[in-house]
Amino acid sequence: MKKIKIGKRIIYKNSFQTGVLCLLIISFFFPVGIGANQVDELKLEISKKNLEMNELEEEIQTWEKELEIIGEEKQSLNRDIKQLEITQKKLNSSIYLTNEQIKTTTLKIEELAIDIDGKGEEIEKNTQALAEALRAINEQENYSLLESMLANDKLSEFWNDLEGLQKVQVEIRNKTNALKKSKDELVVDKEKSEIEKNNLSTYKIKLADQKTIIENNQSEKNNLLAQTKNKESNYQTILDEKTQLRQKLEAELIEYESQLEYILDKSKLPQKGGGVLSWPVENPYITQYFGLTSFALSGAYGYDKEGKPIPHRGIDFRASIGTPLLATAPGKVRYTENMDAYSGCVSYGKWVLIDHENGLATFYAHLSLIKVSAGQEVKRGDIIGYSGNTGYSTGPHLHFSVFDKSAVKVDRYTWSRGCKKAMVAYAPLEAYLNPMDYLPKY
Repeated sequence: MKKIKIGKRIIYKNSFQTGVLCLLIISFFFPVGIGANQVDELKLEISKKNLEMNELEEEIQTWEKELEIIGEEKQSLNRDIKQLEITQKKLNSSIYLTNEQIKTTTLKIEELAIDIDGKGEEIEKNTQALAEALRAINEQENYSLLESMLANDKLSEFWNDLEGLQKVQVEIRNKTNALKKSKDELVVDKEKSEIEKNNLSTYKIKLADQKTIIENNQSEKNNLLAQTKNKESNYQTILDEKTQLRQKLEAELIEYESQLEYILDKSKLPQKGGGVLSWPVENPYITQYFGLTSFALSGAYGYDKEGKPIPHRGIDFRASIGTPLLATAPGKVRYTENMDAYSGCVSYGKWVLIDHENGLATFYAHLSLIKVSAGQEVKRGDIIGYSGNTGYSTGPHLHFSVFDKSAVKVDRYTWSRGCKKAMVAYAPLEAYLNPMDYLPKY
């Protein structure tokens, strides 16, 4: 390095160019790389967890298929016991899967935290390098053109220094853009981390729900064995009694609803079309449609006072016990009830009624677990409960009805002979709407 004195100033030839370029080379080619090995280990562990979760999901699908086959068998004690046992296996697999999802999400959060820390240190390091480079450039720019020329032995060396300065300025500009990009990536990583934390909370809630459902399932199996004393004849007697009670309650309800005065005001309802409501379950499979279906015509829901078969006032979805049930549109929960809590009240079991902003109200029945309460606001897709086999049901499923919101009422079932204390959602017959008019194309 050559030292030249000009007046009272001393200039070090090539000191600026060499120093700044060294800073930039260090910054570009020796990145921080904090926790690189740890991140690789986490990624490997996450990959293993993903493989395990795929196997668990396949196992759950196997149990689902077995439940579908059993569900098509004639109702019997043996069938219901097998159904409960396989449901138990499916729920156990679901609990294990949820635990693995929690572990995987925790690992992802840890990985993101390391990435965020690494980017933060890299940004800090780059910021310091840029500050030093800018300081050096500022010192160099304070020299006069004459001083710079005198500091070089030859004119060609002066022009080389000038060209080097221009290159350094370009590198600084590029590094500044890279710094901005790193900052943007840091923001994205932070958002991902927040999403993963939310997922972790959701998985933990789901895990607690599944544990509750599996306890209820075991209790149901024990009650069934206690009631029937493990005899098919006893089971059929109980089943016949429940069928008669259900038909009586349906007849009482439809008789009362047929007397209610009501004029449908279509202007207050949304136009018919797919997508007004979303599906209440993922991967929907409809087992019973709305109205006078062949099942309804067989007298499955009883007969009115004129001897006519009672129509099905909703649609049924195949849904094994523990299937998440989703709000089909934004709204507010009007009421929830457990009709099984009243002896002899064999009807909808655990149910939820939601009022929507579009003029409709939706009704979800036979739940195993209710996750909302009256007055609660819900968004489309929120979990409002889990499917089950409560009330009168020949197998686990979701009964889903749609009403004109202005016409549906919730009150004590006082006109019933065996269900006076329970709350029931009811409406004039014309206020029951075909859900298929508002659900997505099926």
